[in-house]
Amino acid sequence: MHRIITFVAGTVLGGGVIYAVSRTGKQPTAVPAPMQFERRAVPGDNTDNEFLKHGYPGPVSDFMLRSRYAASYNRALRNPNWVAEHLTRDNLKGTADRANSEFKEDKDIPPMFRALLKDYYRSGFDRGHMCPAADAKKDTESMNDTFFLSNIAPQVGKGFNRNYWASLETFVRDLTKSFDDVYCISGPLYLPEKQGDKWFVNYEVIGDPPNVAVPTHFFKVILAKRNNEPAFAIGAFALPNKEIDNSTPLTSFSLPIESIEKAAGLTFFDKVERKVGVVAPLCSKVQCTLEHDAWKKKKRNPK
Repeated sequence: MHRIITFVAGTVLGGGVIYAVSRTGKQPTAVPAPMQFERRAVPGDNTDNEFLKHGYPGPVSDFMLRSRYAASYNRALRNPNWVAEHLTRDNLKGTADRANSEFKEDKDIPPMFRALLKDYYRSGFDRGHMCPAADAKKDTESMNDTFFLSNIAPQVGKGFNRNYWASLETFVRDLTKSFDDVYCISGPLYLPEKQGDKWFVNYEVIGDPPNVAVPTHFFKVILAKRNNEPAFAIGAFALPNKEIDNSTPLTSFSLPIESIEKAAGLTFFDKVERKVGVVAPLCSKVQCTLEHDAWKKKKRNPK
């Protein structure tokens, strides 16, 4: 049986989770997550020294605050680093239709670092939303904001963007039926794959000339809160950017949040203390299962 060994924040990155995803969709095995580590403030681009007298080279993370999300953009990969949302039952309401919106280049990104519409043309990949269009029905501006290419990354279409990933987006929206506030951060990952006795990071770059990196994986990290409960619910999922059989349980992609942090070089919800009584596993509060194609049913039968 051929197996794909997916490496998440593993030994090369200083410990973490290594899990094996079988083509048959069996439950992966996992190594315990790394121990908690000290979080330190990132120093600013201070140029008040002899070494940076003539300028700070970067990297620059373009930050954007839009109607329905906040985001950080990676100039080298031409993908978002992350996109953060706050979902409630009320702010998901609306009648804006994605059919009236078009994908567009983000003019706030300098031209030499910008993802371009032509990069995706005949690339074989979908333009995958990090903040989903269905989360932004509030008004036309909110909907249009989700179509900036700075909110987009190349995703496998059949079996992923149009199916399993879409079902995961619906799962996150439906959490608002159980929680008063849902915070979700989504983004790409570039993870190593073992070839022989070595690990390699291999990803395609689309465009002519090549311009936009194709992530190997995507993550969603979720923090949810009920007004009548003191504890937060927290969950993290990392999915390979490939066709996923609908029979594969969502829990097979569940990981300790620290594993995704180490793989992505990010920290999530660090103002929430991670200890018993303050946080609880999301899947202990709700059933972490996907209702596939539910989003299509809702589209056919709008309320």
